[in-house]
Amino acid sequence: MTSATVLALSAFPEQLERFFLAVPEPHQHWAPASWEGIPSESFTAIEQICHVRDIEVEGYHARFRRMLEEDTPYLESIDGYALARQRRYSEAAPEVVFEDIRAARCKTLERLQGLSDLQWARTGYLEGYGRLTVIGLVHYLCSHDQQHLAGLQWLLGRMQSGATAPF
Repeated sequence: MTSATVLALSAFPEQLERFFLAVPEPHQHWAPASWEGIPSESFTAIEQICHVRDIEVEGYHARFRRMLEEDTPYLESIDGYALARQRRYSEAAPEVVFEDIRAARCKTLERLQGLSDLQWARTGYLEGYGRLTVIGLVHYLCSHDQQHLAGLQWLLGRMQSGATAPF
């Protein structure tokens, strides 16, 4: 894994928190009239961070474990919208969510540290993506991170472009 990738993974929880805190508290549950153009799932700011937490743990932790322990596992996609409803994301406390995100990311980095070339090359099949390697899954995780940073920026852009009262 490249140093740029490790740096991106390590820096993500702080970046996500900074972008989230840029959303004024009264707008953390705000939803636009239209989600057209959002680069992530259509979640409010609080829902964005809850989704990131749950996908890291239930998606990526499980996927890395299975790819490293099983021969060519089939990895199912996770319905993030169902999780949001079941876990009542809108009621979450942001400070707790960020504690969980930081702990989850540390666990991810610990899991990946010191893998051999053979382990990085292990394969599986991810629903909606096809065949992938462990290192490929790391890049999908980085991509997922970037999608949700962009989702928060998109929400801020909508808020500050007249889609809601200015702040």
